[in-house]
Amino acid sequence: MRKSTFVTKEQLEQIVSKYPTPFHLYDEKGIRENARRVKEAFSWNPGYKEFFAVKANANPVILQILKEEGCGCDCSSFTELMLSKACGITGEDIMFSSNDTPAEDFEYARALGAIVNLDDITHIEFLEQHGGIPETVCCRYNPGGVFEFGNGIMDNPGDAKYGMTTEQMFEAYRILKAKGVKRFGIHAFLASNTVSNDYYPALAKQLFELAVRLEKETGADIAFINLSGGVGIPYRPDQEATDIMAVGEDVRKVYEEVLVPAGMGDVAIYTEMGRFMMGPYGCLVTRAIHEKHTYKEYIGCDACAAHLMRPAMYGSYHHITVMGKEDEPCDHKYDVTGSLCENNDKFAVDRMLPEIEKGDLLVIHDTGAHGFSMGYNYNGKLRSAEILLKEDGGTSLIRRAETPQDLFATLDVTGVTIPYEDEKSFPKG
Repeated sequence: MRKSTFVTKEQLEQIVSKYPTPFHLYDEKGIRENARRVKEAFSWNPGYKEFFAVKANANPVILQILKEEGCGCDCSSFTELMLSKACGITGEDIMFSSNDTPAEDFEYARALGAIVNLDDITHIEFLEQHGGIPETVCCRYNPGGVFEFGNGIMDNPGDAKYGMTTEQMFEAYRILKAKGVKRFGIHAFLASNTVSNDYYPALAKQLFELAVRLEKETGADIAFINLSGGVGIPYRPDQEATDIMAVGEDVRKVYEEVLVPAGMGDVAIYTEMGRFMMGPYGCLVTRAIHEKHTYKEYIGCDACAAHLMRPAMYGSYHHITVMGKEDEPCDHKYDVTGSLCENNDKFAVDRMLPEIEKGDLLVIHDTGAHGFSMGYNYNGKLRSAEILLKEDGGTSLIRRAETPQDLFATLDVTGVTIPYEDEKSFPKG
């Protein structure tokens, strides 16, 4: 089956004449339209806010676009906090959700006025020592066991390292209330990349019922409930996309069923949808540079797993379009590979595609989230450029490709000189 690209072959030919492959390309128009749909889907809740998960895409231009559309940031590290501040996102527009958190991270989050989301009950004392207890605190919940809805088991929270048990949540709220906390939040992430419209409503029901119990039994004022992420995208062309409008409406029904009768109709709803916000609006553009005919048919690209880790790490599916051959029959079976010295460096295995020739441009879909941001330098590979396809059809280089100078910049080895001064003698990206 076919998935459409947000860029035409003609546009791409113009882009690659200016920027060499590989690179990640982002669709500004799609990003903005999607952010507005999300906001509309939850507009029934006056306090609603989307805190974009910075780990999904940490480019400041992307963060600024989302900020313009009303989004905050979900941060999990010191440097993500720094990046958010640099983009003008501070205070309670930041949700700081971390685990095994270093002291300096808590201290910086407190200095920025971020909402701190505690992952463990022992972190209460640690936060008190490093930054102090603020008046607003969120706690991350893990109900244990398996998380089920619809047709069966969706994930296994009991095996996850995140969050507090039910008993710990009640104890934590009592402790925090005694320490002066006035406003509380609840946060949970119980399933990943769900394309079912039922996930958020099922999660919301569980958290709303917990909120009613917590407020009743501890006297804590529940100000917001953060449904976190987990809303997925259709990586495969035969998958149905999540209907965010239907999701928002079903969460509203559960809200009115559980919270409103309990006198909690002023609770704000938050989300942290990194993948849903950005995944479909980015792609990895690469060029076929080799063919190999052995026991299988291989197409070698100038991109590798260092530019997109998910297929190698998880066996994840990313659709591939051979640009200019969208209407040709997919009658050739290929492994589409990169150049890492690792056998799992494959973007596709036994994938049926049109015949690919050296020089063809390939678009690897759905890399807007957890694409560039998971890049690395194994084998001395250099991370690629990031390019924004603007609403007016023009392009902007929003991150240049790495050079060897970048790779070697942190080395401090006495007696060793790396001859990279002549930048022109090295390949780019």
